[in-house]
Amino acid sequence: MKYILVTGGVISGVGKGVIASSFGTILKCSNIHVTSIKIDPYINIDAGTFSPYEHGEVYVLDDGGEVDLDLGNYERFLDITLHRDNNITTGKIYQHVISKERRGDFLGKTVQVVPHITDAIQEWVEKVANQPVTEDGTKPQVCIVELGGTIGDIEGMPFVEAFRQFQFRVKKENFVCAHVSMVPQPRTTGEPKTKPTQASVRELRGLGLSPDLIVCRSENPIGQAVKDKISNFCHVAPEQVLCIHDLPSIYRVPILMQSQGILEFFNDRLQLNIPMPPPRKFMYKWKDLAERADTLCKDVTIALVGKYTKLEDSYASVTKALQHAALAAGLRLKIKYIEAANLEDVTRSADPVSYHEAWQQFCKSDGVIVPGGFGKRGVDGKIEACKWCRETKKPFLGICLGLQTAVIEFSRNVLNLTGANTTEIDPDAEHAIVIDMPEYNPGMMGSTMRLGKRTTVFAYDNSVL
Repeated sequence: MKYILVTGGVISGVGKGVIASSFGTILKCSNIHVTSIKIDPYINIDAGTFSPYEHGEVYVLDDGGEVDLDLGNYERFLDITLHRDNNITTGKIYQHVISKERRGDFLGKTVQVVPHITDAIQEWVEKVANQPVTEDGTKPQVCIVELGGTIGDIEGMPFVEAFRQFQFRVKKENFVCAHVSMVPQPRTTGEPKTKPTQASVRELRGLGLSPDLIVCRSENPIGQAVKDKISNFCHVAPEQVLCIHDLPSIYRVPILMQSQGILEFFNDRLQLNIPMPPPRKFMYKWKDLAERADTLCKDVTIALVGKYTKLEDSYASVTKALQHAALAAGLRLKIKYIEAANLEDVTRSADPVSYHEAWQQFCKSDGVIVPGGFGKRGVDGKIEACKWCRETKKPFLGICLGLQTAVIEFSRNVLNLTGANTTEIDPDAEHAIVIDMPEYNPGMMGSTMRLGKRTTVFAYDNSVL
């Protein structure tokens, strides 16, 4: 098994997920079977109890695992089906080690971060890396591990130490460390500054991991002189410095990487035995996809009526699905994020400007999506949106809570069940038209919903359906 560790420096949210996905894409185009692991150093067991404002969307896997949105990136880019164990958190690792200690597995030893926690991390990575993630059940050849957060974070330290040991455990020719760093370009001078990258790489090396690749993220393209400077100060060859500037679409990232010789580097460094040079049609599907995404001219506007619209990452999968659908239909997508609470009558008197602006944007859209959410805030706004779509026959899709609000609206305004509600919002509703599932436990917030891909069996006898 070959491992590519992706770490981040300077700031979080620098694009490690897309970089890691792009590595996998290039290898997959070379007929290498790839799997991926995302490590999140927070103490939560999983992402299920997060507000989307914390980390963006909570992505749900086929097996019902609630995980980081980067695993959604991996599934979309690599066309693989990941499992809940492909997301490692500090909480999962400590829970695993503590349960072993309670069983007496450590035979009376003092349980410590080194070696017990670090060993547990390494064993987890090795076990998950060998699990098939494609329908044909082929064992992966390369595992891409993304370490969340930023190098130097106190909670990430056990993971960095685990990989410092891991590089010797799996041997040099099976392990690559890629460090993604920010190269800011201050408006005052306009030139790219390499000092933050130098400091970040120095810190990583001080912790015992030497980057084999430095991926520089920047707003605008970076010149050869800056590349040479980073190479000189960060102890890597110039061809081991990749520069990825902001691009029109994320589909361009693997293409830009490949043009900088990344496949040749991986082939040589990890001894992958990929025939070189790549064929003339190499990655043509990706190039075609990127080209189509950039040349669409007919617009379609979709209103997304949600509760967490201040952070667009809150609805990452919904927006990606819309982009893919628009691309397939040959349309350029424009999404209008509308705060559900702004559509409510209460806002009309409290903040009339926001109310009228929200309704104007909403009415001008070609279609409406009301996505999921939790809690009472904004539910009345979602109900108003459903009502308007039903009455004007505007194309509409309700997902999760969005579908519940559509059922509530229909029950109240068409079936005249005035007190109709969902028990999620009002447990004592006069007409409880959406009820909790029997296995739902309102006392526990994590892993209590029926999630993931599953068969639903419809009863024929004694059923309204």
